[in-house]
Amino acid sequence: MSSKRKIEIFSAGCFVCETFVAQVREEACPSFEISVLDMKSPEVAVRAKQLGVGSLPSVAIDGVLARCCTSGGLDMAVLKEAGLGRPVQ
Repeated sequence: MSSKRKIEIFSAGCFVCETFVAQVREEACPSFEISVLDMKSPEVAVRAKQLGVGSLPSVAIDGVLARCCTSGGLDMAVLKEAGLGRPVQ
């Protein structure tokens, strides 16, 4: 068994993601190994899909997507309810 826990941060590399990465690094203790994964990489995108990542940034700890990151991301039905596709009246 590894003596370190694993944090995977799925990131688009934007300001919001980078700020989040910094916050996670600040909060993590030395027993964590942190990997920042670039969603532009096809391999990373496959891993993200396996975990159920639906929005960025997202975090998995020891291979489990954090509950706060499981919202599923964009939902076309919700966007349409908000007015997507309807002209100004």
